[in-house]
Amino acid sequence: MVYMVATWISREIWLTEYPVGLPTNNNFKLVQVEIPEPTKEGEFLVRNIWMSVDPYMRGRMRNEGGGGRGRVNTFIPSFKLGQPLEGACVGQVIASRNNQFVVGDYVLAMLGWREYWLSNGSDVIKVDQKIARIRSFLGTFGMPGLTAYVGLLKIGELKDNDTVFVSAASGAVGSIVCQIAKTKGCHVIGSAGSEKKVEWLVNEAGIDYAFNYKEVDDISAEIIRVCPDKIDIYFDNVGGGHLEAALDNMKAFGRIVLCGMISQYNSNSPIPGTSNLFLAITSRLKLRGFVVGDHYDMLNEFHAAMTKWVEEGRIKWRETILEGIENAPKAFIGLFKGENFGKMLVKVGPDPTI
Repeated sequence: MVYMVATWISREIWLTEYPVGLPTNNNFKLVQVEIPEPTKEGEFLVRNIWMSVDPYMRGRMRNEGGGGRGRVNTFIPSFKLGQPLEGACVGQVIASRNNQFVVGDYVLAMLGWREYWLSNGSDVIKVDQKIARIRSFLGTFGMPGLTAYVGLLKIGELKDNDTVFVSAASGAVGSIVCQIAKTKGCHVIGSAGSEKKVEWLVNEAGIDYAFNYKEVDDISAEIIRVCPDKIDIYFDNVGGGHLEAALDNMKAFGRIVLCGMISQYNSNSPIPGTSNLFLAITSRLKLRGFVVGDHYDMLNEFHAAMTKWVEEGRIKWRETILEGIENAPKAFIGLFKGENFGKMLVKVGPDPTI
């Protein structure tokens, strides 16, 4: 007797070539594959509902070969060509032979960029929809939120009443950084790329001042104009001119949190170094980079704090949502064009929790 194993048709996004400069749709391919139902004990099948696109993924779209000054060292291996991309996702278990992950459970994993996936439970965690909407575990309650929490409180050593400057302040990470700082009584200023984002930062997120860096001739002059006593912490999501401007205006013994440098991710050649880095010596500054994956021991602490702040109405956020797995490349490319307002998400399938 021959037993037939049921299969599911899943669409996936594959990387076909490493981008040169800003990624284009030609770097990606929509592929249709068959995913079998779970047949082994411990396996379960997940239908993705939401997936995340994040700037760090650009660093994985590089050939790891070569060496010298032009080589980019990343903390995570490059994506493989001709295979589905990876990234954070939230889905629902639809078939299971695993007692720990039963049909109906919502789960978080790093198997985005596809509609269905099979797992044995490794590197998969359950999502509690009672805490927040399931898609929030890709944003405010997920990696971006934890990045903001760890970066500001642990790496930046935030103190009550500090003056804090945040670049890309309306983004998924920056907007949470701003609002956590406000819960600590800090004076917060931020930069963003549109007047609409600036208005939201001041009127909704409640920061003290925001400016559109595209409309400012001199970022350094703008900072000193609104912070004449200079700044204690700069939370850097951008690099480049923003980092130089912050260095110009740091208080003695200030702290610079190096979280991201989105202005440089698509560069085809090495970027010249910061011209005023010597100020880190004369102002006795602390500059520290970090990767959020090193700090998942703080996840429970973070969830408890974020839940409390959200319940108190002290944290707000925005999302930009594109629908359909076929639009995942468009969502990703949009990150580097400033098309996202807050967290950029792709809705892969129906969300029963809405």
